[in-house]
Amino acid sequence: MPTSPTGSDPQDDAAGDALARCVGDPGRFVAEHWARAPLYRPAADAAAFADLFSLADVDRILSSTTPRFPAFRLVKEGRQLDPRSYTRSGRVGGQPVHDLADPGSVYELFGGGATIVLQSLHRFWPPLVRLSRDLELALTHPVQVNAYVTPPASRGLGVHHDEHDVFVLQVHGRKRWDVYDPAGGPEDRLIVAELAPGDCLYLPQRFPHAAWTAATASVHLTVGVVPVTWAEVVGRAVVPAVEDALSGEPLPAGFAADPDALVAGVAEQLGEVRRRLDKLDPAAIAAAAADRFWSGRPPVLSGQLQHLLALEEIGDHTVVRRRPGAVCRLRRRGDRLEVLLGDRTLRMPARLAPAMRAVLASDRLAVGDLAGHLDPPSRLVLVRRLVREGLLEPVAPA
Repeated sequence: MPTSPTGSDPQDDAAGDALARCVGDPGRFVAEHWARAPLYRPAADAAAFADLFSLADVDRILSSTTPRFPAFRLVKEGRQLDPRSYTRSGRVGGQPVHDLADPGSVYELFGGGATIVLQSLHRFWPPLVRLSRDLELALTHPVQVNAYVTPPASRGLGVHHDEHDVFVLQVHGRKRWDVYDPAGGPEDRLIVAELAPGDCLYLPQRFPHAAWTAATASVHLTVGVVPVTWAEVVGRAVVPAVEDALSGEPLPAGFAADPDALVAGVAEQLGEVRRRLDKLDPAAIAAAAADRFWSGRPPVLSGQLQHLLALEEIGDHTVVRRRPGAVCRLRRRGDRLEVLLGDRTLRMPARLAPAMRAVLASDRLAVGDLAGHLDPPSRLVLVRRLVREGLLEPVAPA
């Protein structure tokens, strides 16, 4: 599991717990299954995922929040239905829109065998915002979440494969899954399982699979893990180096008639490419890949407006904690300390490093607990700034 460069990080435990609730033993999962092999894990508890999403939540989203296409879509027998058959026109903020959910039409099509797909729930559904962030911190790969609501005796998509890994979390009803060997034929099934509530199925990318319901309707969450690949990480450095190395001059006139005459020129160009590639720093490439991941994890700012309006009430006795899922990495740059906070970087004097390490190492602390590192005005300024930036939040008195 990734760890903080500053030592123990309480958020590592939450990230590990999120992965464990899906796969059981995270260490064994990473060693034996991650990006290699499917895993079917029957539930120890049918309510294992009940806190994340439910059939009632589907109703609430469709009937009360008026989602807009493509935040939701309908599919049936392997094809996407025309959005015009289940959306309607209306006005939002005085502007005409034509992609609002028509709940009556959605329910009618569902009754006729269509699967409802609710997309990008990791962006707005609080339990799934937290789950996806914790899984991101455990795996350090981006995570997205969709919900699939399939009526009885129906199939949404036929045999297909995804270009990313998925965790299938069954939250309501039952659904059968067939998982195939990507190197085999249509009879080479690796897993045949009927998922019940609380079950989890992990599928690495490119493993063909199909799913359908029998007697009961089904609601499952597809937690997609979008992989950061070697091609992406190394290619970011290699492609510019190669482009800079290669000459933009045209080939000699008549080159195609005598390709042997090009050999020396091609060898010279390849030699220059090798020289440029040999100058690339693997450590710098690796650090840049890590920075791109951390810089794409903005804080989850639930309740932030209330915290901002109460900043001046923060005093030495105020207890604060790190926001669930908040990212923070410390990096020394000479006499300055860089504090990476997901979508922004704070720069402060390096003398604040001990106080920042104390903040990150604590599950929660009173502002006054920083007395060993900062005087009263300085610790108030620091904590209020970290609340403003979304790293910390005050804890309500018990």
